[in-house]
Amino acid sequence: YVIFEIPSNILLKKIGPRIWITIVMVAWGTIMMAMAAVQDAAGLLAARFFLGLTESGLFPGSVYLISLWYTRSEQALRNGLFFSTATMAGAFGGVLAYGIAQMEGVSGLHGWQWIFILEGLPTVLLTVVVFFFLPDFPSTARFLDGKEKDMAVQRLIIDAGPATQTHFSWKQFRDVFVDWKVYMHMITYILNATPLYSLSLFFPSIVQGFKFSPLTTQAMTAPAYVIACLFTIGCAFSSDHFRERGYHYAFPTFFGGLGYVFLIVTKDSPTVNRYISLTVTAIGVFSSVPAMLSWFTTNIGGHTKRGVATAAIISFGNIGGAIGGQIYRASDAADGYVRGHLICAIMMFISAGLSLMMKYFLARENKRRANLTPEEFAREAEGEDLCDRHPAFVYYT
Repeated sequence: YVIFEIPSNILLKKIGPRIWITIVMVAWGTIMMAMAAVQDAAGLLAARFFLGLTESGLFPGSVYLISLWYTRSEQALRNGLFFSTATMAGAFGGVLAYGIAQMEGVSGLHGWQWIFILEGLPTVLLTVVVFFFLPDFPSTARFLDGKEKDMAVQRLIIDAGPATQTHFSWKQFRDVFVDWKVYMHMITYILNATPLYSLSLFFPSIVQGFKFSPLTTQAMTAPAYVIACLFTIGCAFSSDHFRERGYHYAFPTFFGGLGYVFLIVTKDSPTVNRYISLTVTAIGVFSSVPAMLSWFTTNIGGHTKRGVATAAIISFGNIGGAIGGQIYRASDAADGYVRGHLICAIMMFISAGLSLMMKYFLARENKRRANLTPEEFAREAEGEDLCDRHPAFVYYT
């Protein structure tokens, strides 16, 4: 998943989103269903390798595509709506899997096999909708007439300022890996993504510690996810409305860190207190994501640089999936998973602090550019494919 995200976004740019995402979804869903035929560990590892390969194209590709259609002040809400669907999947995915697992023995298949088949099938079927209705780029959208295409392109050009490069460029590709902002986003992302993954993976386990039955445990994951989903959309709307990213990432992240602290403090408290603490954690962890995703897409100019940087940042952050799977141990269940909560809290607090630091650096750079003399401006504006390094480009803070 991590290795193939950058190549995938390059292919999306070259082939076009409609064709590429269709290919990704067909392959992904087919491999998911084929996992029902796994017989041993070797087969599972092979299937998981190809599942990660195909999945690598969807999330960074979708975030990148949003940045190609919407102005910088419109992207957080769209990313929020897109990410909120993943949040809702967390709300009802557990209950759905529990229900499908009751199909044990139907047609001679185990319940776990039916989970792979019935959750992979809709992905494949929905590719018909994607193939016929997902637009590529504003300049080539089939549902727009000539005048509408021009308007869609011009509003993006005006919004991007000098960073309007739409061609593929190896210089932009290389610039990604010498841009300090990319590395800052990588660090803040992985510090946030690790708790995000661990919470998604172990949410039912944490709730199970509240001594509910298996079905009730799955059902009780839903309310916290639903509330977190609403806050996610609200925070995304606010971020676009105020054209601000740093505080809209730092405050929810800090709030999520506090939620983990509350989980530690209330580990011996009544179930209601512990569930409220878990809900606070979910709100903070999930609602910080839209501002984070939109921050680097709004501040990295040039189609190639933005596409590669988006994939690089998300792929590095997704290493948190491997880390997050190791944070919560079965041996910690009796102690209320204190160690896992503490690790996640520290990560969230550090990530919030780094985001405020980045906000300061970007604001300082905006001020420096605004105070350049005409001679200094002309000197810094020399060269090709400057993208966001052009002195007229203004960063969102």
